[in-house]
Amino acid sequence: MKPTSVSQYIQAYPKDVQKKLKEMRSCVLSCAPDAIEGLRWGMPAISHKRILVTYAAFKKHIGLYPTPSAITAFEKQLLKYKTAKGSIQFPLDEPLPLPLIKKIVTFRVKESLKEDKKWKEGCN
Repeated sequence: MKPTSVSQYIQAYPKDVQKKLKEMRSCVLSCAPDAIEGLRWGMPAISHKRILVTYAAFKKHIGLYPTPSAITAFEKQLLKYKTAKGSIQFPLDEPLPLPLIKKIVTFRVKESLKEDKKWKEGCN
């Protein structure tokens, strides 16, 4: 059965993976206190006017999907992780780099506010 909430999504995994998902959840929500949490594309997502980040558990890693601009902005700090255009893989057998994740999510919050400001200015 497909999960209908982030809590159900997390509970569907083994205890060790649940622990990492709960750490990720707490970390991303702490950076965006006004954000709304939900499921998008079958994975946890936080949104504030637009989707800021999504994350998901896999067999050997936790994936974080913060958009290509965030991957580019943190390219040097992400050298030890497998990345793609809009994703980062954090291995399950290593601690999550919570300070780095906080920086990335904070970047996305600021980026979304800046983009929204540009959008609003264009409507005048």
